[in-house]
Amino acid sequence: MLEKEPHKNSMKTQEIELFFQTLRNSNPEPKGELYYLNAYTLLVAVVLSAQATDVSVNKATKSLFKVVDTPRKMLQLGEAKLKSHIKTIGLYNSKAKNII
Repeated sequence: MLEKEPHKNSMKTQEIELFFQTLRNSNPEPKGELYYLNAYTLLVAVVLSAQATDVSVNKATKSLFKVVDTPRKMLQLGEAKLKSHIKTIGLYNSKAKNII
């Protein structure tokens, strides 16, 4: 079996660490554009963001996350009601099915 040669432009470990330290120093608390309340709602927002703008996702999740902030509450809401919250987002039918 042939071993792959490292890419000629590969960064060394020390260079990688310096790169990430530079990022941390320039922005110690980076924030994304998606609105979320906790890890679960962030996951839902990310699923909804596929082929959609963060602005459109935030508009839909603003009211959704007032009702749903846990997997259990999402199941209780159900697919049909979830669709009514996210119908302004493209591919909302398949996204609602995948989230449930």
